[in-house]
This record gives sequence, structure tokens and C-alpha cells, in this order.
Amino acid sequence: MAEKRKVNILAILPIVIFAALVAAFFIPGLGRDDPKNIPSTRVGSPAPALFVGEDQAAGTGFNDKTLRSPGIKMVNFWASWCGPCRAEHPNLMKLAEGGLRIYGVNYKDRPEDAARFLAGLGDPFTAILSDTKGRNGIEWGVTGVPESMLIDSNGVILWHFRGPITQSIIDKQMQPILDANK
Repeated sequence: MAEKRKVNILAILPIVIFAALVAAFFIPGLGRDDPKNIPSTRVGSPAPALFVGEDQAAGTGFNDKTLRSPGIKMVNFWASWCGPCRAEHPNLMKLAEGGLRIYGVNYKDRPEDAARFLAGLGDPFTAILSDTKGRNGIEWGVTGVPESMLIDSNGVILWHFRGPITQSIIDKQMQPILDANK
């Protein structure tokens, strides 16, 4: 009889372990309120140095000095192959039309594809830096595109958002920062 009980316990042990793993994966962010809201270690720190690659066309792009110029500006990592980048694009256009300087970092993309994307949808960017190898993305802590940061006059990152900028994000997260830094 004892041998039969031992077999039954061994038979259900994989099921119990699987159920425990499933439960662990469904705990939101393993303790965070919103698993999509990954805190950025860059907020409050100076923007990392920018790498300008050899594929950058002469007279284009921007540099560290640009990011330390007066006023709030946005750095937006994007790509023509990125669906969420296409979804956020109308909101970037509105922000640019409203006077926000947006500096684009074209991430792991071919320059000709980026040019075609902007020709079709409009160009919200004050300047664009080509990051075909993703080096700037690594330095800036980018985990995927789109990602955006607001930078102050001292080159300090005030806000970092992963994902497409929606009107709700503009109203609830960006606008208070923009208003506080006028």
C-alpha cells in the first residue's frame, strides 16, 4: 500500500511544479504594479554621449552639444520596420507642430528605408542620427523601438518611455513635464 501512495505522489509532482511556475509568471512584473513600466536608470542622469557612425550623411544628425541646448527636447529611437513606430508617428507630428524639438535616432535601419518612411508619413524630426549598428541604442539603454526621452537644457534625461507615444501618454505623462520646464 505504501508503494502505491509513493507512485501517486510522483505522478502529480510534475503537475504541481508546472502549476507553480504558471502562477509565478502571472504575478504582474514579479512585484511591480505594471509589468510594462520598466523603470529607467537613465532618468535624472546626463544623456549618454552620441556615437556618429561613418554611415551618417555629412551635415545631418545631431550631437551632444545639441542635447544641451536651451529648452526641452525629445530623443526618439525609431525604425521604418517598426509597426508601433508607425502607430506613434501622427502623435510625433502633432508634438513637432506644437513646437517640441524631436531628435530621431533611426535604429538598426537602412537609411533609404528611413527616408521612404518619412517621405510617406511626414518628418517630425529636427534632425536624425543614423544608428545602423545599434551602438547608440546600447549606450542609451534602449530595449526596443520606439523609445523616447525628454531632455532638459543641461542634457539631463527627465523622462523615458518605452513604447509608442499615444495621446494619453502625452496628456498624462509628457505634458506635466513640459509645463513644469517652460
